[in-house]
Parts: sequence; structure tokens; C-alpha cells
Amino acid sequence: MKIKNLKVAALLMAGTMMTSSCIGSYSLFNKFADWNCHATGSKFLNAIIGVVLLPVYGICSFADALLFNTIEFWSGDNPIASNVGKTQQVMGQDGRYYAVKTLKDGYEITNPEGEMLKFIHDQKNDSWSQIQNGEVREIFRFNHDGTIRVTLSDGQQMNVGLDEAGLHQVRMAAGGGTYWAMR
Repeated sequence: MKIKNLKVAALLMAGTMMTSSCIGSYSLFNKFADWNCHATGSKFLNAIIGVVLLPVYGICSFADALLFNTIEFWSGDNPIASNVGKTQQVMGQDGRYYAVKTLKDGYEITNPEGEMLKFIHDQKNDSWSQIQNGEVREIFRFNHDGTIRVTLSDGQQMNVGLDEAGLHQVRMAAGGGTYWAMR
């Protein structure tokens, strides 16, 4: 009898090793809860809405636990946790704050003066382009051999590796890699 219990315990221990310890982001539940907290201007009315829609919280938790968090664990992306349309204030190297809005295919950056710059990813070409004042300029493109093709400010293109040596080559070609020795 003890050997049977030992086998069952060993199987249960082995089974726990197969399950993930990731609890996930529970994006659907959190989005619904955030909506509920800001549904109206009154926290009392929001509480009444929350009580009335209490079963929805359970459904959202169930869907997150079984479906969306599992997708997030295996793919790395939660289909509910989209950041598209969200804007964040990011401090630049110059100490000023820039508004960075997440787009479906890239980012839109607005400086404090209101000038806008977009960085767009083209999935078909696997490239990133810059759009400013209606002018589109490809910045770089991923090559099939594991390198990238960089477009310099003068329009010249060069292929470099995805490592520090490649970054150094681009800096040298762009004129930003000049170093002076001083005594």
C-alpha cells in the first residue's frame, strides 16, 4: 500500500513539473476592472455597476486563466493586452518629455513643440522607416542572412552585422564615430 502511495506522490510531483508557474497578466480581467472603476464619475455608481456585473468578473477571470494567459505563456503575446493607441510621456536625453503613442505598426513621437515623427514597421519587407513632414525614409531592413541593411543620412546603404561591430561600422560611416586622443 505504501509503495502505491509513493508512486502516486511521484506522479503528482512529476505532473507539477510539467505545469507552468506563470500566472499571466490577466489582461481581460484588468481591462474590465479598469473600465468598471471609470465607468461614471461616481465611485458609488461604479460600485453598484460592479455588483450587478459581478458574474462578468468571473467570466473574465476564467477566460484569462484558461485561454488568454495560456496563449501569452506559449506565444509571448496576450491578444487582449494590446497597447495600440496608448500614449506615454518619455523623457529624452535632452531632459524634455516626448509623447510616444503606440500604433498598430510602429510609434508616433511628438516633441514638446508639437512636431511629429513616426517610426513604421513594414512586415512585408521587414524594415523600419521614418516619416517626417510627409517624407518617408527607410532607416534599416533585416536581411535573410542575419545582417541588416542600414540607410545612412546621405542615402548611402550598407550591410552590417547585428552586433557591436556592426553598430561601430554604422557610427563610423555616419561620421559620429570619430575619436580624438588628447593628452
